Amino acid sequence: MLSKHCKTCKRSLLVSAPIISKYFSLHRKGITMANQSSELAIEQLKKLLREKEELNGVATAKIEQLIVELQGCHPNPIEPADQRIIDGFTYFKLNNFNKNPELYDRLAKGQSPKFMVFACSDSRVSPSVILNFQPGEAFMVRNIANMVPPFNQLRYSGVGATLEYAITALKVENILVIGHSRCGGISRLMNHPEDGSAPYDFIDDWVKIGLSSKVKVLKEHERCDFKEQCKFCEMESVNNSLVNLKTYPYVDREIRNKNLALLGGYYDFVSGEFKLWKYKNHVTEPVTIPLKGLDMTI
Repeated sequence: MLSKHCKTCKRSLLVSAPIISKYFSLHRKGITMANQSSELAIEQLKKLLREKEELNGVATAKIEQLIVELQGCHPNPIEPADQRIIDGFTYFKLNNFNKNPELYDRLAKGQSPKFMVFACSDSRVSPSVILNFQPGEAFMVRNIANMVPPFNQLRYSGVGATLEYAITALKVENILVIGHSRCGGISRLMNHPEDGSAPYDFIDDWVKIGLSSKVKVLKEHERCDFKEQCKFCEMESVNNSLVNLKTYPYVDREIRNKNLALLGGYYDFVSGEFKLWKYKNHVTEPVTIPLKGLDMTI
């Protein structure tokens, strides 16, 4: 237990000291207790930092270096996947959690995000990365092709449950649906066999949620090649999801009460652009971000 008089160290480097002991004893089947000598060394380090708070900055760099060294000489090599998770959490703990005690104290008491975000499961389009959402800012749902199905209590209950919770319990003020470039789900929708066959157990039935988007794109852009049609459909599918959102009673109610806004977004990870638009009774003209002058375009 850390001393309460250590104000600047609270949830800082000191609470990360147990991480060091974990690296002494970590192996493939779990974490065992550190030996007595390592425990003694850690206790001495804690005592030193309690007495000399000005050493925190120097100690942080030293501990990070020590962790790396200990990982490299561990007698029982850690699986790469395990190591990636360990490294990721260690970085988060040292550089985020420990440095933002007020934020995490507040989040421990509850959440009140302003945004609900529907995004694709694609590993290249994490909303927290591309929009810099911090913990507590956005309640997220990720699925194939970022689709929102129409209201149906007998199907798609996972989407319905998250929407209901976001609106009725969390009181989110904005719902953002984000499409993206080179979406595999949209490509499958555009490639869906006309004979009705479905080689996939779940994917084909799911992407058919956007079938009306496909029909519209093929009608309006019939002369475009397949790649261009897919890009049009990636954005049109977002609009389809925005329309479907209004079929949920609690969503429609909050929109009519002016407590909720629907937003569409499109992230192009090839050009590094993000388009944003609003949906009320119609779709507004997209605005490209980042801004350039007043028109928000680069």
